[in-house]
Amino acid sequence: LHIIMAAFAAIVAYASPAGGDDGKAVAKLERKIPDLAQIRTDVLDPESQYYYPRLMDEYQRNDTLMDLEKFRYLYLGYMFQEDYNPYRSSAFSSQNDNLIEKKQISRQECDSVIKYAEKSLQDNPFDLKEMMNLISALRIKGKNNLAQVWQYKFNNILLAIASTGTGLDEESAWFVIEPQHEYILLNAMGYKVENHLFYEPYFEYITVVDPSGGKAGGYYFNIKTLLDEYYRKYPDDI
Repeated sequence: LHIIMAAFAAIVAYASPAGGDDGKAVAKLERKIPDLAQIRTDVLDPESQYYYPRLMDEYQRNDTLMDLEKFRYLYLGYMFQEDYNPYRSSAFSSQNDNLIEKKQISRQECDSVIKYAEKSLQDNPFDLKEMMNLISALRIKGKNNLAQVWQYKFNNILLAIASTGTGLDEESAWFVIEPQHEYILLNAMGYKVENHLFYEPYFEYITVVDPSGGKAGGYYFNIKTLLDEYYRKYPDDI
């Protein structure tokens, strides 16, 4: 995964509310609280430019032409699709766990990582852990062009999350469609997660430390719609 994390300089520059010299070299990311009611209307409307089946078809064409607004609709709009389950785990994803924990994997082992990562992403297009595994394995295999396509997708999904706020307080909390994504975003920003807290009615607060081990505060995530959609589909879990 070190190969992947090394490619996140642009993400850190965009996503870090503090900015910094590196951020000046990158266009400023517009942050706006998503209108989820409007997103829901648009992704379900066949006449809308953000109609979800068309967005997903464009995403799966493996080009790099989608703009960030489309990624926002693609990412957040997934919560309103019938197969959405924020707590679903893929049987294929677990197949890669033992391999990825190794310091080095062979080119032959990469074939297995690619196989199961692709299957997992077919099941859940926003399995970001498996997306990272896929990018790493593709780079080791020398399939750099395809790795770059997936890197583009991964980066823009993280930017879509970062664009929903600053994460610094409840009013500007980041929106995620899976709890796993909270940790992946913060790790991509160079932080190590220290603790996880839930604040009623629908906020999660993740405290972090910086790479040197110093405390770096924490970030808020808004999971209201995530919970609403989950309990709508699985009321017995309330």
